[in-house]
Amino acid sequence: MARNHSRPPATTGRHRVARRTKIAMGAIGLAIAVGGLAVAVTAGRTGEASADPADPSFFIDINKVPAGNNVNAALKKKGTQGSFTVNCGTDANGGHQNPDNFIAQPGIKNGAQHLHDYVGNLTTNADSSLKSLLAGGTTCKNGDKSAYFWPVIRIDRGDKEAAQQKNQQAQQQQKGKTGDVQQDKSAQDAKDAQDQRNSQGQGGGGRSGKSAQQQGDQNQNQNQDGQQQRQRNQQQNNQQDQNNQDKQGQNQQGQNKNQQQNQNGQQDQNKNNQNNQQNKNQNNQNQNNANQNQGQQEELGGIQGANKEVGDNDGTIIEPESATLKFIGGGAQDVVAMPLGLKILYGDAKQSTNGPKNARPSWTCTGFEDRLTDLYPICPAGSKVERIHAFPNCWDGKNTDSKDHRSHIVFANQQGKCPQGFKNVPQLQVTLVYNVPQDVQKNGEYKVDAFAQEKHNPRSDHDDFANVMSNQIMGRLVNCINSGKACAE
Repeated sequence: MARNHSRPPATTGRHRVARRTKIAMGAIGLAIAVGGLAVAVTAGRTGEASADPADPSFFIDINKVPAGNNVNAALKKKGTQGSFTVNCGTDANGGHQNPDNFIAQPGIKNGAQHLHDYVGNLTTNADSSLKSLLAGGTTCKNGDKSAYFWPVIRIDRGDKEAAQQKNQQAQQQQKGKTGDVQQDKSAQDAKDAQDQRNSQGQGGGGRSGKSAQQQGDQNQNQNQDGQQQRQRNQQQNNQQDQNNQDKQGQNQQGQNKNQQQNQNGQQDQNKNNQNNQQNKNQNNQNQNNANQNQGQQEELGGIQGANKEVGDNDGTIIEPESATLKFIGGGAQDVVAMPLGLKILYGDAKQSTNGPKNARPSWTCTGFEDRLTDLYPICPAGSKVERIHAFPNCWDGKNTDSKDHRSHIVFANQQGKCPQGFKNVPQLQVTLVYNVPQDVQKNGEYKVDAFAQEKHNPRSDHDDFANVMSNQIMGRLVNCINSGKACAE
C-alpha cells in the first residue's frame, strides 16, 4: 500500500552532473576546395553519458534455478510459527529517497553512492541518530518509527557500449573516496588539541670593569732618598698592575659568562621557533585534511535530474508494488525483544571488495518462493520479480551496533539455534514485489542501484534496519511470535 506522505527529493552539495542521455547521431556537410567531408557527431548535454545496464550474464530464467534452496523457507517450518507484520507502505511516490546510509557511512552525505527507498521513519538520512529518529514521524500505520531502507531498482534501455566507459569513469572518481565507517555509532571525530608553549630565552648582561687610575707620585721632597722613593713607587706600580690584571680577568670571565648566556638564550629561541613551526605545520595538515574530507564529500555527488540519478546509477526508477515487513521466529522456539536502537544489515553492498561471506541470494519470482538466486530472475508470464531479504536474528545480548556493523548480530544455524552467548530475536523479512515488463526482463534491462565497482551485480543487493519501535509495539510483536499468532498492524 502506498503511503500518502510525500516530500521533495533532497539534494546536497556540489554533484557530478547527471549521467544518462540519448545518443543522437547527425551528419554535417563541410565544403572544401578539394571535396566534401562528412562528419558524424554525438549530441548530448555537457557532462552526460548514456545508460549503464547490467551485464547480460547477471540474468537467469527462474525455471533454471533449483527448487528447495530457500533456506529462509526451510527455517519457517521450524520453531514457533507466529508472525507480526507492519504496514509502512511502499514509498510509491518516491517521497523519501536519498543516497545516504547512517549505519554503514554515518555522517557522510551521499556516502552510499546509490539511491535508497525508505519506509517507516520520515527523517532518515546520513546524520540520523536514535534521538533524531525518535523525534521523527513515520509511514507505519501502527506508529513504528523504525528505519527500513533498500536500494532502488531501475529500468535501463540505454546504449551499452557508452555505458561501460561511464562505469569506468565512475569507478575512478569514486575510488578511495567512500568506505564503511568502522565505529559503533555515528560519532563525530574529536578535534585534535595541541598545546603550544612559547617561552622566551633570557640572556644576562655582563659587568664592565673599572678602569685603573694610576697616581704618579712626585718626589718634590729633595730631603728623601731618591732611590727609596723610586723603590716604593715601583712596588706601588707593581701592585697596581696586579690589580689591573685581576680586574681584566674578572672582566674576561664576565664576558665569557654573558656570551654563554646569550648562546643559551639563542638556543632556547631556536627551539621555540622550531616548536612553533611544527605546531603550525600540524595545524596546516589538520586543515588540509578537513578540506580534503569536505571536498571528498562534495565530489561524491548526489541526486541529479528527473530520474534521480546518482553516480553511474541511471535509468527510470520502478517502485515496488508491495513491500511486506514481517517479523518471524526464524526457526527459534521463542524470541526475546530487540533492544531500542538495534542496527542490522542484510547482504553486502560491496561484495566484490569484501568477498562473498555476507552476500545473500535475494532474488526470485512470485510463485517461485521455494527458490532463491543471486542473479536477476527472468519470470514467466503472470509472475513478478521479487526480492526477499531475511535479516540476521541472533543478538549478542549487549550491543546495538559494532565496528563492522555485523558482529553484534548474526544468523542462526539451519536448526534455528544461535551461537553460544547469543539470543534469538525476531527475524525481519522484507519482501518486495516489482512489476517489471516481460521484454525488460528478457532483454536484461533492469538493475539494482549499487556502488560503481559492483557494476550492478545482483549479488550486491542489501537492506538496512534500525529498531525504533516503542516498548509497547515490541511487546506485542514478541507476544504474537511466541504465541504462534499471525498479527498485522
